[in-house]
Amino acid sequence: MAYRFVHAADIHLDSPLKSLALRDPALAELIGNATRRAFVGIVDLCLDEGVDALMLGGDLYDGDQTSMKTARFLAGQLRRLDEAGIRTFVIRGNHDALSRITRELTFPDSVKVFGGRAEAVAVEGAGFDVVVHGLSFREPQAAESLLPKFRSPTPGAVNIGIMHTSLGGSEGHDAYAPCTEAELEGAGFHYWALGHIHKRRVLQARGGAPAVVMPGMPQGRDINESGAKGVSLVTVGDDRGVTVEHRRTSVAQFERVAVDLDGVADWGGVARAIDAALGLAREAAPSEHLVARLRVTGTTPLAWRLRREIDLLKAEADERAAALGAVSIEKIEVASLAPGPADGAAPGLPGDPLHELRRLIDEDVLGSNGFRAEMEAVAEELRAALPPECRNMLGSDPASFGATLDALVAEGADDVLARLGAGQDDAD
Repeated sequence: MAYRFVHAADIHLDSPLKSLALRDPALAELIGNATRRAFVGIVDLCLDEGVDALMLGGDLYDGDQTSMKTARFLAGQLRRLDEAGIRTFVIRGNHDALSRITRELTFPDSVKVFGGRAEAVAVEGAGFDVVVHGLSFREPQAAESLLPKFRSPTPGAVNIGIMHTSLGGSEGHDAYAPCTEAELEGAGFHYWALGHIHKRRVLQARGGAPAVVMPGMPQGRDINESGAKGVSLVTVGDDRGVTVEHRRTSVAQFERVAVDLDGVADWGGVARAIDAALGLAREAAPSEHLVARLRVTGTTPLAWRLRREIDLLKAEADERAAALGAVSIEKIEVASLAPGPADGAAPGLPGDPLHELRRLIDEDVLGSNGFRAEMEAVAEELRAALPPECRNMLGSDPASFGATLDALVAEGADDVLARLGAGQDDAD
């Protein structure tokens, strides 16, 4: 016989998506529903594969939620597993520690929610001894490793540990219950079912070493969580060998899509380039819905117009997306360049007033210490006025904050020049 389970983490049910909602409420609703549908897909996978258990590695919720609609939805899905004889093992992550629902909701008897003290649960019916170890966050923060608090592996059994941890750290994720992969490998467990980092990462079992798996999240929520997402289907064989399979669960996937307009001289050519780029991206995306952020590049005489009329460009892209079906445009970034002046001078050299103005802006304005200080003060004031979950939009540390401001200022300068260049490329 074999012991089989689905390992998922970081579901973030009913994530508020406030930053996306500020730009596109309909798209925010689509992604919010996709998070629930992805969880339904996880339960469907468990039922279709006839697994023994579902293991959830933390952040089932997204924070301090009080909605009983979420509670009823979750209870209904776990009841489906209970009725099929499939057990569920749950640990609370940093987001779950804030949730009232986590503490108050009553689950079926087949659901084990680990508490703030480490426990080890023996599992029957696998044909060999299996012990599932788990430990939940008591509070939203955990500055120290949780590994020393876990119980020792049970001799002779297949030991599976569920932990919410940032491991050695990951870009975009705060440090939570840090530990090293070497420490996990040396703990004597056969499989570590991890959660917290939203990008999939697998250290497959080989040569007797345990499998250490971060399955990633089952549904992305913004462009920084791009790509198809999923869970792990795990099989522990009679020989105690571990096989890990990736199964996609994402309903909608975010992707950055490049649109090259090099040499395109008319608006019809722009539309055709967008259509072609979106078509290729749609074919390559395995998820049901594609959410695209377009980045327009290339040298084109329409460069200034594209910036000046970005709303028209967005409408054009939305129309092309609708024609393809199951495609949404999250945002458009314009990085195209205007060709050099007609007299043969290269871009940025004397002879082209707009490029000369840009040089003066770069050297005398953007390079000024006074301008930099004023810009940072305005940005800090803006960030303080944003909802807490949106404040990292400008960067989560000083370096990323500075880089974001540099990008915004450069984009703003290009937009100013685009408006000053009105009429130069409208003859098409």
